[in-house]
Amino acid sequence: MDADRIARACADLGSRRTRGELGEAIAALVLTYSPRDLGQMRRNFAITIRDFNPGYREELEETIAGHLQGTYQAVRRMHGLRSFASMRGPLAPGAAAYWRMVAAQCSNGDDGQVRLRFLKFLLSGFCMFVQDLPGHPVGMPFPGGDRVTFVDGVYYCPVREKAGDVDSALCPFCPALQTPEIGYLRPPVQGSEHRKQEFIRNTYEHHHFNG
Repeated sequence: MDADRIARACADLGSRRTRGELGEAIAALVLTYSPRDLGQMRRNFAITIRDFNPGYREELEETIAGHLQGTYQAVRRMHGLRSFASMRGPLAPGAAAYWRMVAAQCSNGDDGQVRLRFLKFLLSGFCMFVQDLPGHPVGMPFPGGDRVTFVDGVYYCPVREKAGDVDSALCPFCPALQTPEIGYLRPPVQGSEHRKQEFIRNTYEHHHFNG
């Protein structure tokens, strides 16, 4: 798939009005790719992070690989079950702008590179606009120890408001909220012991609380 075809596909995706319409349109494109393409994406990503700290690099690579594979399989499963027909809710306001950004980001490079780049954006768009999930998966590690988290039905990302100067960033379109600063997370009122321990663990692991 070359840049011109991707631009036309993005224009079509940007014209969709419901989550189901967009999901079906994304599925039609994603299912032209194979698991072999996902493998190549993983190898390409491994090259880009080869100079990272070994422990962080391994965890990041496994997280991203699992996310890509899981999203690809979700697209296949929902398409096979005809799940999109019942998804009549409207799309988030930023959906059309997202596909304009994707078209711009896929407008140059050789066809092989652009084709895989487009797949990355298709899977991310599926997560954010069809499934209402963060563009980066829960547990996604960032340098310094912060992660994407899910607390009391809300997704939080430590870099949600810190990537505005990156043209290809998913952050402006992501449903996650910015992770609160230290002191703003509060333990659940009358929460179960399990939920209280979850709060303590999240505070310690993701907000560097040291007592």
